Amino acid sequence: MYQKLKNIDAYPKTVDDFRIKTYAGAVVTIVSALLILWLFISQVGVYMTTEPHHELFIDTNRAEKLRINIDVIFHHLPCAYLSLDAMDVGGHHQFDVAHNIFKKRLSPDGGLLTEAPKQQPVNIKAVPNADDKAECGSCFGSKDGCCNTCDEVRDAYQHKGWSFDPTEMPQCIREGFTKAIVEQNGEGCQLYGFITVNKVAGNFHFAPGKSFQHAHMHVHDMQMFKGALNLSHTINKMSFGNPYPGIKNPLEGVVKTETTGTGVFQYYLKVVPTLYEDDNGEMFNTNQYSVTEHYKVLALKSEDINQSSGLPGVFFMYDLSPIMMKLGRKSQSFGSFITSVCAIVGGVFTVAGILDSFIYQTTKTIKRKVDLGKTS
Repeated sequence: MYQKLKNIDAYPKTVDDFRIKTYAGAVVTIVSALLILWLFISQVGVYMTTEPHHELFIDTNRAEKLRINIDVIFHHLPCAYLSLDAMDVGGHHQFDVAHNIFKKRLSPDGGLLTEAPKQQPVNIKAVPNADDKAECGSCFGSKDGCCNTCDEVRDAYQHKGWSFDPTEMPQCIREGFTKAIVEQNGEGCQLYGFITVNKVAGNFHFAPGKSFQHAHMHVHDMQMFKGALNLSHTINKMSFGNPYPGIKNPLEGVVKTETTGTGVFQYYLKVVPTLYEDDNGEMFNTNQYSVTEHYKVLALKSEDINQSSGLPGVFFMYDLSPIMMKLGRKSQSFGSFITSVCAIVGGVFTVAGILDSFIYQTTKTIKRKVDLGKTS
């Protein structure tokens, strides 16, 4: 049985007396050992690192809200001019969004302007008088009743579909609305924060003038703007959802300059819902997007703005992909690591053996021919 077991040995050994060791074989052995060591260290590095892993599947969750993070600088448009509106295909509209959106006034050279603190009125307790009557401001024929504030007059005019000029309204003059527009003329504005929208296709846009809906149409009242509008802007941040390591938002860092006339900037975004899994196995929802853009001139002269066929502004039209992407990182299994190491050792050893045999046989043949030449 012992003799039969030896017969199945796939690695028969030769007698040491029949082995020939050469200098060329020693050089091949050293080079092969160094190569195996280098490849082994490289394979250990691959085994210790993780690689990105992607999966695609249908997104069935549409009940969530979509958070849009915004940070845009308008270099030549004052904060008093700007409004942010959002709407979607489901009919949900958000006019002049102010919740979670903040504005910073910027000087013409881009510096931050600090507004002076408003003085608090002195609290004087008045003695009530039965003959006193509440003031009733005029609505200027737009409706019956009282319009005591600038917004009430504006809403009444918008309900009628009339153009509204706050510079001619006593309520707006008293509230300092027109004064703010005059004071901020020539300034820039930084708008930053976030808005929350439904997880359906829609758009949000920055445009001058107060926004409202009239006859099922989205309208901006631009009667107050007599001069040219420069919509040059820089996008510092534009993302959907929470960030994750390695995310690339293509709009961040984009700078657009308007040199001639007033126009509309349009960005078309394709949002891809993304599920990210970190190294600890925790997962959270976020989004990636791609973008294409378009610019259209609406008016070459400032006096033609109100007669143009479109609304000047910066528009972001987004649509959501039905495919969700799952991102994660996976490391090489230990079995794959052992297989790769064996392949490295066996491959280098085999190639080195072939090379050594070729060198030995070539040297032996040359030596035999040299010996034959000497004897002849």
